[in-house]
Order: sequence, then C-alpha cells, then structure tokens
Amino acid sequence: MITSWQLPVAVVGGAAAGAGVFLIVRELLPAVPSLGPTLARLRPRLDVPGAPGTATGLGRWGFLTRWLTVPAKDLAILGRGVDAYLASVVTSALIGLFLPAVLVALLFLAGVRLPVALPAGSGIVVAVLFGAIAHRDVSRRAAAARREFSRAFCTYLDLVVLELTAAGPVQAMERAARVCHGWVFDRVDDALTRAQLQMVFPWDQLRALGDEIGVVELRDFAAIMQSAGDAGAQVQTTLREQGDSLRDRLRTDALGRAEAVSAKLEMPAALLVIVLAIFMIYPLIARLG
Repeated sequence: MITSWQLPVAVVGGAAAGAGVFLIVRELLPAVPSLGPTLARLRPRLDVPGAPGTATGLGRWGFLTRWLTVPAKDLAILGRGVDAYLASVVTSALIGLFLPAVLVALLFLAGVRLPVALPAGSGIVVAVLFGAIAHRDVSRRAAAARREFSRAFCTYLDLVVLELTAAGPVQAMERAARVCHGWVFDRVDDALTRAQLQMVFPWDQLRALGDEIGVVELRDFAAIMQSAGDAGAQVQTTLREQGDSLRDRLRTDALGRAEAVSAKLEMPAALLVIVLAIFMIYPLIARLG
C-alpha cells in the first residue's frame, strides 16, 4: 500500500526520468538547418573581433562562457555553433544531475532506503562528469575531422598542381575545389566563393579559414599560392613537397595511433592469460593441499 509520502517521491522520480528521456531524444533528433548562418557566411565581415557591439551569437547560453572555455576552432571545423555546444553540455550535465535522484527514488520504492544527501552529492559529481564527457566528445570528433581534412587536402594539392599546368593560381584553386566532392572540398569551395563575393584574394580567405578551423596546412598552402599570385612564382614543386610531407605526417600519426590501440589491447589479453592460468593451477594446488 502506498503511503502519503511515497506518492510525491514516485511523481518526482517519474517526472525527472521523463525529462531526461525528453532531453536525450531532443539531442538525438536531427536539427532543422538554418538559413541565417549560411547567409551570414556569405556577407563581408566588416566588424572587428572583440570590438564593442560585435555580435557573439551565443544566444541564451552566453553567460556560461564565464565558467566554460569554448573550443571555437573545434566547433568551426565541425560546423557547430557555440550556442549548440553550450546547450549540449548543459543538457548532459542536467541528465547527470537528475540521474542519481531517479535511481535513488526507484530504489526507495523497491524498499531500499538510502541517505537523502546521497543523490545530491553524487548528482553534482555525475553532472560534472557528463559535462566533461560532452566536451571531450567535441574535441575527439574535431581531431578526427582534422585528420580527414588533411587526407582530403593531399588530393586537393595534387589537383591544384595538375590545374596549374593550364591555368593561373586562382583558376587552379577554384577548378580543383570543384572536381571532387565531400565536406572538405565544399569548405574550400565556400571560402573561394566568399573571396569572389567579397572581392578579396582567395589565399587570404583560405588563410582565414585555416586560422578558423585550426588547420596549419591550409595556411601554408595559402602562403605558397600567394607567392604564385603576387610574384608569378612556379610553385608546382613546392606543392608536391608539401603534399609528400603531409602524407608522411599522416602515415606517422596513423602508426602512432595503431600502436596506442595495440598497447591498450595487451592489458586485457594479459589479464585473460592470468585468469586462465589461475583456473588451471588452482585444482592442482587444492589437490596437493
């Protein structure tokens, strides 16, 4: 029989569980694409970063930047806004905050009595842990996106070298970006399109893109193409050397990550061997005893 104090606890626990499920489903559903940010990227940037009156675009989550460090470059290469990042961190923290309370309420209904301070203290710890996991996921995905960008950029360098034999540096960059498909080539093509619309040099726009997403190779490529555009230098050999150096770095990075994964797999294998040895030796020791 349910007493008068058990009903409010069940209602609060059910409401917290429902709110957590709602937030999880809301994050998993695909977001509706917005036309505003796309049009904003095509407009010339006349404002100065950090100047008074500059729009930050943080929306209702802007106050969180006082305590959280926003990974702007990671969000830029992933194509995510700062507002969406802060919303995901807050959502993860809220789920972690209410999860211990829901578990304690369910255990309480099952007859297991726990201290009231347990869900409060553990909720704060789990909230911080879930928020850190959401932040770590952004950094991990950004690192994978930069590796993918570098691999695709090697192909773009080869295409630019081929196009330079029959066209100028600007035309070579534009044609090479339109040959292949993929988000990397789309980002480069968007930067070149913005350069045309804003009537600026394309290498300046590519350098700005490299600074925005944190890709050093794009800035180096912009400097090489600037020398070709300003002084008419022959840069085919330099671009080939940059492509070879980038491939060597990617190969070394892939080998390092493979060795790290192999090292992580050695520990479970060693534990499994130890467990099997114990199961084999224990009967002999028990029989001798």
